[in-house]
Amino acid sequence: MKNRATRICAIAFAVYLILGALFYVIAGDSLHFTNMLGDSVANKANTGEIHAGDALKQKFICEYDELDQIQLLVSTNARKNNDTLKIQLLDEDGDPLFDKPVEKNTADLQDNAWMTVEFPPIEDAKDRVFILQIESANGGSKNSVSFYCGNTVDTGRFSIKTQVENTEAVTFVDNGKEVLLSDEEGTPYRLCMKVGGTNYHWFGEYYWFIYAGVGILFLLYLIRQLLCHRKGKKTMALSVFGSLHKYNFLIRQLVARDFKTKYKRSVLGMFWSFLNPLLTMSIQYVVFSTFFKSDIPNFIIYLLCGIVCFNFFNEASSMCLMSILGNASLINKVYVPKYIYPFSRTLSSCVNLLLSLVPLVIMLFITGTFISPVALLLPFPLIMLFLFSYGVGLILATMMVFFRDTQFLWNIFSMLLMYLTPIFYPDTIIPNYFMPIYRLNPLYHVIGFIRDILMYKEAPEPSAYLWCAVLCLIPFLIGTVIFRKNEDKFVLNL
Repeated sequence: MKNRATRICAIAFAVYLILGALFYVIAGDSLHFTNMLGDSVANKANTGEIHAGDALKQKFICEYDELDQIQLLVSTNARKNNDTLKIQLLDEDGDPLFDKPVEKNTADLQDNAWMTVEFPPIEDAKDRVFILQIESANGGSKNSVSFYCGNTVDTGRFSIKTQVENTEAVTFVDNGKEVLLSDEEGTPYRLCMKVGGTNYHWFGEYYWFIYAGVGILFLLYLIRQLLCHRKGKKTMALSVFGSLHKYNFLIRQLVARDFKTKYKRSVLGMFWSFLNPLLTMSIQYVVFSTFFKSDIPNFIIYLLCGIVCFNFFNEASSMCLMSILGNASLINKVYVPKYIYPFSRTLSSCVNLLLSLVPLVIMLFITGTFISPVALLLPFPLIMLFLFSYGVGLILATMMVFFRDTQFLWNIFSMLLMYLTPIFYPDTIIPNYFMPIYRLNPLYHVIGFIRDILMYKEAPEPSAYLWCAVLCLIPFLIGTVIFRKNEDKFVLNL
């Protein structure tokens, strides 16, 4: 037993060393910086043609550490123009930041397309106020362009008005006279503009110091576990590993039983694990891409990522809910650590999760969204999803023993949670004042993490790992504490 405990601790530390080094290689530049491109208001109006002597001014606040580009939605009025736009960035006082403005020949612009304007990188740009100024060199009637503006955010079927202050509105300068552009109700317009820049992360700069510090603490923890074990003192970590090893045969049998019971007398059997996410995706795809006109890029993969994750959470938590009551006869006859029962239910849901990932991979290839090396980071959000589902399952299993109406309340709450999770809609439709509460949903971070990896082939920034881990581990720890404090009372209420 002593050799086994030593071997477990040695393997755990070796895994930490290997995974920490691999993570740095796979995550790459995302640990050091993130290239950002902001959102734009929807196209609702036109600024009008910019002639020689005219100008547009747009004040904005930069949200990034470094500012290097701006994209503008331009209209050539469906013709070939021959004008030169002079684009300059000004500081808050109206002073130019560069000696020469950026010049853009309008003959090179596409109608109703984004025009990219690149500037020399501006450092320490975060929270600074800038003024974008666009002037025409020789534009005239039938030889000039215009720009789109708006004050709403499109959600596909609906448009939500944004809060645009007068100081943030686009101003049209005509012969020295400034005119504030607004709609019929007087709500100011902003240019359809995306601000691009870079956010730098201190985590990447100090990664190896953090890695070494955590490694030392982890090593000291493992040594303490071994010392306590050799003195005959029980420790939670080794006790859990010991129980999982001791009852691994029972766990396998419980998982196999749950899996067989689910598809008992079913014609298609486990094939439903493939069909279920595909059929759900097909229905929601038709509804939200046709009737609600969702304009989310690669909506099929976006939708399938959300469906697979939520289906696993819903199935695992629902199965855990009945894990104690469903094994009442076994609990009353044989001693087995009671957390084994919800644990086995969550593991059996993992089998369905792995099978559900197969259609997702197939759809990735069909849509041409090929898997990149950053997909090796996928185990992290899946492990967090497992811990979150297991933690919620422990809470539900405990509540179900004492309060049998829990199953009915959970059905309602899980449906509410589905609509509060961006499965088939973008989070951009959520009002800004509600986002701090909205982001407390762990599924929001897990699904977003997986979409970044699979859809955009990008390793998430360091804060994404932190939010995902913290919000998933908190329910897990709360569930563990609640379950352990009440498990001795289960027998009296079964």
